Amino acid sequence: MLSEREVSAAVGGTAYGANGDKLGTVEHFFVDDRTGSPTWVSVTTGLFGTRHSIVPAVDAAFDENDGSLRLPVTTEAVKSAPQLAGDHLDPAEEAELRRHYGLESNVVQDTGSGPAAGDPGWLPPVPPAADRHDRDERDERGGLDDTAMAAPTQEMSIVPPPPAVDEEQHTTQTDGGMTRSEEKLRVGTERVATTRARLVKYVVTEEVQITVPIRREEIRVEEVPLDAPDLGPGESLVGPDDDVVGRGAHHGAVGGLPDEIVLHTERPVVSVEVVPVERVRLRTETVQGQEQVTERVQREQIVVDETPSPGLSPRRS
Repeated sequence: MLSEREVSAAVGGTAYGANGDKLGTVEHFFVDDRTGSPTWVSVTTGLFGTRHSIVPAVDAAFDENDGSLRLPVTTEAVKSAPQLAGDHLDPAEEAELRRHYGLESNVVQDTGSGPAAGDPGWLPPVPPAADRHDRDERDERGGLDDTAMAAPTQEMSIVPPPPAVDEEQHTTQTDGGMTRSEEKLRVGTERVATTRARLVKYVVTEEVQITVPIRREEIRVEEVPLDAPDLGPGESLVGPDDDVVGRGAHHGAVGGLPDEIVLHTERPVVSVEVVPVERVRLRTETVQGQEQVTERVQREQIVVDETPSPGLSPRRS
């Protein structure tokens, strides 16, 4: 049987079956209306945890190491369990679950712990209604059955309870003192489940601005002496083997200017690729804190109650 602390700690943990297979996540417990003990547990199953299955929790075991709950059922039985909704189970729903899991109803049998036959306090058993009817018929016919006769009545000694003792009077008669009591506030802590956390990854779109250096060709007139050596064409964005119209390919005359020159420039080319940048994982840590607790307590006070005797004036201080 799970304790209250284990029930609180198991909520939100992982539930495993009899073969060690993972069943799902523990959602909440169903307790007995009379005893308050946990009898059934709701487990969320399925790929996204949308299916709710109810599993017997009487023989469940809680693992302190990983906070998981061990249930003596198979995965197939949990998947085929009746789908019941609500936070409370009525007797008909419990009977349906017991039939599904093959649980027999608990029958309280007589263990013979009462007084034995012939002992003080023993009473003969009352025969069933059918036996009493047969016995009445035999009495009417005048027949007697020795085996149906009840055992002789036994006398039961009654021990009177001890007389009540006035504690205040008894204390006064012994030492003339009085005991004063008061309430003390006792505060403890318990561990309960408050929040369920899980990792969820989603895409965020944002704008990124980057400055890219680019180059472009411009026309520049350069004056050189007639006897200066020809250094060839100037710096260009294209190679000398590129098929470009102009660049001295067509001359109007020998030593003249070209017909046309094609200028080039660079432009940004944008591409996007997905690269891993960070690894994220979950872990828990204990944070120490303080909380003020306020509660009312009672305490006794002792005063002297003086009653003057008749015919005497009260005492003056």
